[in-house]
Amino acid sequence: MTQANNPLHGITLETLLTELVDRLGWEELGRLVAIRCFTHDPSIKSSLKFLRKEQWARDKVERLYIKISGLPVPEYRSSRAQAPKSSKPGNKPAAAKSQKRPEDKSQGKVVNAHIWGK
Repeated sequence: MTQANNPLHGITLETLLTELVDRLGWEELGRLVAIRCFTHDPSIKSSLKFLRKEQWARDKVERLYIKISGLPVPEYRSSRAQAPKSSKPGNKPAAAKSQKRPEDKSQGKVVNAHIWGK
């Protein structure tokens, strides 16, 4: 795997976060990236712990670092990139599904009539 297009290659999360805090401060960092670990009793240790657990938060912080540092912005990258959903045989498209409530055909009554009021 090549890292030629990764502007963050070789930069640790701790280095990245420390540089952001030095440049912006916790208050501005919390304003730009609305994450509780930056706004309520912030510390490098607690922020690193959270960013290592939550990829979405790490992605936001990394994009901010790239933007502020003037590094080349790569195409959108995500570890959870979603492939287009393929239609499986036998599945009906959402538009083709009936919007009616299920009925008990043996008695001709609406199921859960006590809930629906009919």
